[in-house]
Amino acid sequence: MEREKIISIVNDFLVNEFEVDGDEISNGANLKTTLGLDSLDYIDMVVVIESNFGVKLGEADFKKMITFDDFYTTIENKITEKNK
Repeated sequence: MEREKIISIVNDFLVNEFEVDGDEISNGANLKTTLGLDSLDYIDMVVVIESNFGVKLGEADFKKMITFDDFYTTIENKITEKNK
């Protein structure tokens, strides 16, 4: 899957399902600060990512993600690993 498609899908579900202001989403923006999600929201996000991309993100994955770019890259890498 192309990175642009991943970004589009992620941004769409963040805006529509997690009510994030789309104007606040940028590659360098801080993921946790911008999203303001609690632990239950992260569980919901894992489910949405799995249903959209067929990959699972764990707690260790989220700990490594600082920016939205990190988030997109992590999903992209998981998809690549899955498709090998």
